[in-house]
Amino acid sequence: MPDAAAPAVQRPKKRGRPQKGESGGLRAELIEKSAQLFRTKGYDNTTVRDIAAAAGIQAGSWFYHFKTKQEILAAIMEQGMQRSLAEVEAIAALPLAPSAMLHRLVEAHLHTLLAPDHHFIAVLLYEWRSLDEDSRERITALKDRYEAVWDRAIAALHHSGDWLMPSQFDRLLIFGALNWTVQWYKPGSGADVRELAHQAMRFILRTPAAVEAQ
Repeated sequence: MPDAAAPAVQRPKKRGRPQKGESGGLRAELIEKSAQLFRTKGYDNTTVRDIAAAAGIQAGSWFYHFKTKQEILAAIMEQGMQRSLAEVEAIAALPLAPSAMLHRLVEAHLHTLLAPDHHFIAVLLYEWRSLDEDSRERITALKDRYEAVWDRAIAALHHSGDWLMPSQFDRLLIFGALNWTVQWYKPGSGADVRELAHQAMRFILRTPAAVEAQ
């Protein structure tokens, strides 16, 4: 009886020119891997070869999606800002009291900062000066819309009388405090993002625990 034919060995497919139907997925993967590398190594210290290796592709394949490293830096920031803007604009459309509105915005901002797969915000904060002028203008327009949502929420809270000691620098002070959490917050350290947002609101509104309990 003849031996059964041996099954064909599947050779790993080389990742060269993107195959039909996979281009969008590969582009998204390049953005994700680049964001991770820019966050950990820095933009200047990350090479195109580093990005290609992280994505598991040949170095030349990278250029089917991005002509320069500058383009992928802009894509990371722009895509991240678009997602964050959509989230806060959806919150702003809800029928919430001013303090509840600000609380939701604080929690959303902290989630954007601290979620394990959200590398773009660290890149945005620390690699802003690496952007070219055209990219900076596009992303600045998104940032302006994001900040406008906060400005309206803060103004409403000022007018409500629930903010004991408001100031003209509230948004800047809030962003400064929240953005710094990326330097010290550790998941599993005793407070999740929701609890951190609650404590942040007490700090922002300068609300003593005794008053909060009333």
